[in-house]
Amino acid sequence: MNNETMLYRQVHPTMVENGRVTSQVFRPTPKDKKQLSAYDGDQITAENSWQHFTNTLSFVSVGVVGVTVEECQHHHLDTIPDPKTFREHVLIDFSSHDTENQIKKTSKLLRSVADNRGWLYKI
Repeated sequence: MNNETMLYRQVHPTMVENGRVTSQVFRPTPKDKKQLSAYDGDQITAENSWQHFTNTLSFVSVGVVGVTVEECQHHHLDTIPDPKTFREHVLIDFSSHDTENQIKKTSKLLRSVADNRGWLYKI
């Protein structure tokens, strides 16, 4: 991965309001332990990440949005390859954020960046 590498996030239908993704797409839940799953865009396309997520892993997604490694770094988030889960898997690490308020603020900023970029793949 490099600074321009796109990190793809799958969008559950409940995370869309009026055609736009909500900040929930970029907010880790307690079970995530401050690490958000994404796909490494250097290794897979947005469409193929959606295919893998929905067909291979049997999860629900209405499309794909993304942020770059650099955009994550701008908000003090490390990006960690995690090929043990699957080859293209990467974690966006929110461990540097001490409070839930910091996590919420950063997730809103990432959502804005992704929203400005638009859908990278949508069914």
